[in-house]
Amino acid sequence: MFQTFEVTSSPDTGPARLAAVRAEMSARKLDGFLVPRADRFQGEYVASCDERLSWLTGFTGSAGFSCVLNDIAGVFIDGRYRVQVRDQVADVFTPVHWPEVQLADWLKEQLPEGGVVGFDPWLYSVGQIRDLRGKLDRTGIKLVGHTNLVDAVWEDRPAPPRKPICIQPDELAGERFEDKCSRLGTALEKDGLRRAFIALPDSICWLLNIRGSDIPRNPVMQAYAILDWTDHVHLFTDAKIDADVAAHLSDEMDLVTTYPLNDLAGFFAKAERATFQIDPATTPQAVLDLLEAKRAVDQSVQIVEGPDPCILPKARKNAVEVGGSRAAHLRDGAAMVRFLTWLDAEAPKGDLTEIDVVTALEGFRRDTNVLQDISFETISGAGPNGAIVHYRVNEDTNRVVTPGDLLLVDSGGQYLDGTTDITRTIAIGDIGGDEKTCFTRVLQGMIAISRVRFPKGVAGSDLDALARYPLWLAGQDYDHGTGHGVGSYLSVHEGPQGLSRRAKTPLEVGMILSNEPGYYREGDFGIRIENLIVVREADAVTGCDARAMLDFETLTYVPLDRRLIDATLLTRDEQAWIDQYHSDTLQKIGPLVDGSALAWLQAACAPL
Repeated sequence: MFQTFEVTSSPDTGPARLAAVRAEMSARKLDGFLVPRADRFQGEYVASCDERLSWLTGFTGSAGFSCVLNDIAGVFIDGRYRVQVRDQVADVFTPVHWPEVQLADWLKEQLPEGGVVGFDPWLYSVGQIRDLRGKLDRTGIKLVGHTNLVDAVWEDRPAPPRKPICIQPDELAGERFEDKCSRLGTALEKDGLRRAFIALPDSICWLLNIRGSDIPRNPVMQAYAILDWTDHVHLFTDAKIDADVAAHLSDEMDLVTTYPLNDLAGFFAKAERATFQIDPATTPQAVLDLLEAKRAVDQSVQIVEGPDPCILPKARKNAVEVGGSRAAHLRDGAAMVRFLTWLDAEAPKGDLTEIDVVTALEGFRRDTNVLQDISFETISGAGPNGAIVHYRVNEDTNRVVTPGDLLLVDSGGQYLDGTTDITRTIAIGDIGGDEKTCFTRVLQGMIAISRVRFPKGVAGSDLDALARYPLWLAGQDYDHGTGHGVGSYLSVHEGPQGLSRRAKTPLEVGMILSNEPGYYREGDFGIRIENLIVVREADAVTGCDARAMLDFETLTYVPLDRRLIDATLLTRDEQAWIDQYHSDTLQKIGPLVDGSALAWLQAACAPL
């Protein structure tokens, strides 16, 4: 199994660990210290050695941070984790609703006389520190870069990963890495730049057509890179590079020079007559500090700001990558249908647990014989556990899937040709009318995104409300974005594209996103429905002044639970969309399954 179910943290450990950090603060004359859930590569998913927030507080969510002061230790979490955090942290920690409460405002309230707050400059981006310092200006609160206090007291901290790199073949990448380096290097030269610093491992993997295994569920290695205007790449990593990967990187053009990760500081120290571009959104503050120290003694070194040169090209999937994603989703869809066939047969017996569900689903994906990993920890939440948005079942929380429950299953697979992510909410036995009504509203929001047409230049923030409108009419909502970007056998969460209020990047052809509205009733049930979609050129329409438009192609084909749909709430167009989706699902997935799975699929795809 890729997924395990052991309890990885406990509230009981929090008080002693918090006391140890505070002792370090006192010894170093700090009034506070920031502990993010981040690594020095600004990743959402981190290696075990970088799980500082979980180690300190017990909170295991994928986003959040703590601010430890002498008299209070806040754990800042967004709407996805407000139920979870209460179960995971001891009462020495204070949950803080973020972003409603901003860190700067909280610090002003807690340190009215000012103070010195430390942070690890490798774990915060230039933009984050600049923004926070700006908000603390003239408050008497000083933010200072510091060695990591958690590392100082974490005695059994795991070693950093040093796992092998592998090649992503050109026939799956759709473009030779030499050609990527050439076009991005040419763009640097055109802009009068000589070097661009790249902090994101998935950007580096995309650029060089390689993949790694340093981070669970994400096929990336821990690395930094510097792209020269001459197309040359300086790669800093401790991951293992075998002879085949070395030959791939050198090739006949010898485009890549590799260094140990810790050689980055020495590289900057030796640099001369170079202009470095850094992305303030992804570059660690420590890197800017190194560059500014070099510039202080050598004015020939300059620093400019600009976006990661890989960020948009990576998001705009080429035709090969989109084709690979289609193939991965059909394969994954067939595995999901076999799983749902099994679930419908076994769940009504009342013997299944949430762990049984996760184990079975991973087994059906493994049966494809091409699964590389799951793309994230499978969420299997029955009844009230489904209301915990990013619930991870473990041996302590494992719940029996009981007739009358809604079961929320959010899962995905990593395949060489694509990354999948799908959520289905399933009726276990007879379900109440209120649950069906809420499910139908969520479904209406998902359909709205699936059907929308929009002009070029529209961003995800412009579309997000479409998914919420049916819920808003009932005074309901959900506290997460409607969708995130997805990589091509890379990170299941990829920027800058998205469907949320914060997603300001215009959507472009080839961008893959999730479409996943939801509704959660604490202590009762949770509902989420998720398909992946890809931006494409919309078919032309006839009519006066018709403009060129974009729309979404659906990639995910797995039946929706018709038992939860209240057709009386649907418009004729919504009913037609569901029937067409199910017809397409049967046509695409039917040839990939047989026996009881095919019979189940045929019944699940019947017209409303």
